[in-house]
Amino acid sequence: MGRLFWKFFFFIMVAQLTAIIGMGIMFSLESRERSLRDPGIDLSPPAAFMIRSAAATLQYGGTEALRELVRNTERHQVYAVDEEQHELLGRAVNPRLLEEARSLLGAAPHRRVVAQIKAADGHTYLLFLPSPPNMENTPPVHEDRPALRAPAPPFFFPMMPMLVAAVASLFFAMLLAWYFSKPIRQLKSAFAQAALGNLNKRLAPLMGKRSDELADLGRDFDGMTDKLRALMDSQRRLLHDVSHELRSPIARLQAAIGLARLQPEKTAATLERIEREGMRMDKLVGELLTLSRLEAGVTGAMEDHIRMQDLLAEIINDARFEAGAVDRHVEGLAHCNVVIKGGAELIYRAIENVVRNAIKQTAAGTTVAINTQVDKEKRRLLVSVIDHGPGVPEEELQLIFEPFFRSSRTQKNTNGYGLGLTIARRIVEAHGGQIRAFNRLDGGLCVDIVLPYDAVESDALSVQASNCGAAKNKGV
Repeated sequence: MGRLFWKFFFFIMVAQLTAIIGMGIMFSLESRERSLRDPGIDLSPPAAFMIRSAAATLQYGGTEALRELVRNTERHQVYAVDEEQHELLGRAVNPRLLEEARSLLGAAPHRRVVAQIKAADGHTYLLFLPSPPNMENTPPVHEDRPALRAPAPPFFFPMMPMLVAAVASLFFAMLLAWYFSKPIRQLKSAFAQAALGNLNKRLAPLMGKRSDELADLGRDFDGMTDKLRALMDSQRRLLHDVSHELRSPIARLQAAIGLARLQPEKTAATLERIEREGMRMDKLVGELLTLSRLEAGVTGAMEDHIRMQDLLAEIINDARFEAGAVDRHVEGLAHCNVVIKGGAELIYRAIENVVRNAIKQTAAGTTVAINTQVDKEKRRLLVSVIDHGPGVPEEELQLIFEPFFRSSRTQKNTNGYGLGLTIARRIVEAHGGQIRAFNRLDGGLCVDIVLPYDAVESDALSVQASNCGAAKNKGV
């Protein structure tokens, strides 16, 4: 049992015991008040009959006969008080009973529950019968006890109900404290394991059928550890891929330097080789820096109003020039009069990366198609890039957007590091869009880019797209 359990248990127990004691005091006070309010004179028919019998006994038999009658009567103890406030048997009498008895002398003539008789000894006695509660509290007869001393109703606690309630409260306080503290102890243990690097512990099965906030917290913890584990795996894989990609150009650089030392006459060719490898490493490092900034959320200014029709037209023109050099073709008409708010250079680079990847993968003599579609209801722009290449296996469709991934069907003679589509995905997601790929039924791959647009282009809207032309040669 941890500290939290005992804190829960202590405060719940104190709250319940306080409520029990408070209820006991309240019931005791109410019982005391009720005993003071209850009528002191017995008004029942048997009481009236006993008063008539006592009156006849006193009148015709005298005080001694009445004493014998009262002593021999166990249930109905008649009181006889003379004009000097002395009771016949010397018993204590509550003054309130005397006042009530006198007030009843003429109140109920049809039911004589109180009688006043003058005895042979010259004293006038007031006869009445106290109600049963007063009878139970009547002290034993002592001739020397002072008369007319009013006993106060006793103050008592309902001990048995309070004891039962206290035991039940302790049990349920312990049960409630255990119910709340158990999942918190499990969370504490899971966090300790996560701090040590163990992200495999799951809390959802341990929560059972709970459906409260603690169970939600356990499920959120499982989701957090899943994301952390995926992030750590991604970082390890990225580090491995970077080291693998850098190993080849560094090895070629070392070989070129060694060749230059052994064959000085080939220094010019060796320097050209070193320059080419240096450019390849510079390109790789630049793409890694771009990816790192995008994943860190450093996207620069995102306040440009981009006329997508102009931007896509320039991308298509540049792609046609590049594709013509390798016996490929690019077709597309940018009919989309929408304006997107974001980074013009980033959007240009994202779409360009997808188009250039399609040009590399499409077969020689085929065409890469760029289509656009505007969804006015959802305010989204769809840009589709379609090639006629080998496509991608279905199980690899989601992996092509991961860093350094190369499909098993990728053209082997293409240059690149597998970062273009990853950068495109990060840019599109930074603009609130989505990117997905699927194989076409007639062959080839289709990559869809969905971007939410800010407004429909109009003459009154001031847009900024002058930087699009320089974006293709500029990094993030």
